[in-house]
Amino acid sequence: MTATSSTAGRSQTELVVNEIAQELRTLDDGVAWFSGLSPAGQREVLQQVSGYAMQAHITAADGRAGVARSGVKPTANPSVMICMDPPRYGFSDFPADENVKAFRVLVSVFAVADTRRRQTHCKNACGHPNLPSTSAEAEQP
Repeated sequence: MTATSSTAGRSQTELVVNEIAQELRTLDDGVAWFSGLSPAGQREVLQQVSGYAMQAHITAADGRAGVARSGVKPTANPSVMICMDPPRYGFSDFPADENVKAFRVLVSVFAVADTRRRQTHCKNACGHPNLPSTSAEAEQP
C-alpha cells in the first residue's frame, strides 16, 4: 500500500498518524510502516504530516514535548527545526537518512498538539469523532 492509498476515504498516512496520536498504535509501529515506504513515499508522508502539524497549530512548547516523546536527540536537525518559534517544516527536504528521525519528531509533536486541541477546543463541545483530526474537522471547535 502506498502512502496515499485510501481506506474508506482516508489516506493510510492519515490513519497511521491519527492512531499514533490517539495511542491506538505505537510510534515504533508507525516507524515500521514508514520505513517500509520508498524514499519518495517517505517524502510524501513527511509533507503530509508537516501539513497536519501546521493544521494543529503547534507551538514551540508542543515541539519540545514532542521531541521528548520522539526518542530523537534534541540537537538533531528535525528536533531543532520543530522547536523554533515559529516551527520550521522543511522535513521532506532532508537527506533520506534523516527521514525516520523527521517522521518520529513530526508525529510526536502532532500527537502533543492534537491532544491539546482535543482537550481544550473539543472538550464537551465537538460532535465529530476523534479520528481523523487531520481533516478539515480539526479546524472546527
